[in-house]
Amino acid sequence: GSLGREGRASLCSFLLGASVAALPLLLGSSPSLLATPGLRGRLALALHVAGVNAALLLIYPRPLYKIAVRACFLGFAFGCGLLLSAGRSAWRHFGWYMCSLSLFHYSEYLVTAINNPRSLSLDSFLLNHSFEYNLAALSSWVEFTLEKLFFPELKQITWLSTVGLLMVIFGDCLRKAAMLTAGSNFNHIVQNEKSDTHTLVTSGVYGWFRHPSYVGWFYWSIGTQVLLCNPICVVGYALASWRFFRERIEEEEITLIHFFGEEYLEYKRKVPSGLPFIKGVKLEL
Repeated sequence: GSLGREGRASLCSFLLGASVAALPLLLGSSPSLLATPGLRGRLALALHVAGVNAALLLIYPRPLYKIAVRACFLGFAFGCGLLLSAGRSAWRHFGWYMCSLSLFHYSEYLVTAINNPRSLSLDSFLLNHSFEYNLAALSSWVEFTLEKLFFPELKQITWLSTVGLLMVIFGDCLRKAAMLTAGSNFNHIVQNEKSDTHTLVTSGVYGWFRHPSYVGWFYWSIGTQVLLCNPICVVGYALASWRFFRERIEEEEITLIHFFGEEYLEYKRKVPSGLPFIKGVKLEL
């Protein structure tokens, strides 16, 4: 596929927001600018945000601005994550997390813009996925902050954070590979009606797992908490994600059996779901 107008606007805006990572070079300061900013650092960040937002308002009409400002926000978060990661402060691993989280959400929109532009919307960023998703994110930030205050040594286990980062990279790459392999067949919303172009994809990563995008998201989400060394949220995310994907897979497979009948049942018998202890819907024609 190729990027349409919305995709190009989002990419330019994401890069514009991420340019905050260049502030230390412009100010002649260290990359730890964000971790321990003085008045100069705070002023630079405020001016950057205000300047970029003004530029977006001038460049894009209202519909595109809504896309651009979200992509720019994610780019800004990614750039701030780079600044934290480059420093040697106690927030370094949180910088890795910020990069992972912002890149995940932006790439969801970008890949959808390439693969299936007809389904593209502001919801493709997945920023408003659900109340439960937002609550889980907030919980992880609260746990990290409290444990950093009371058990700071817990947040300095670099080898464990590195394992989490590898889980995040693996999970996100697998999910995006699934989206790209499925092409226009992939949609963030479970479809109740079969379109004329809807085909059953069984090649590539779909030959490994029936639901590679869910497998990727599952390990990505747990990996973010391993990265943060959040023991409570590691357990909470694992249980909540497992339950969510078990229900989602059963719902989706009922639809797929309705769409493809015996073809999907045969595929289901040969290829595992990819998630532990999840067999999918128990239904035979």
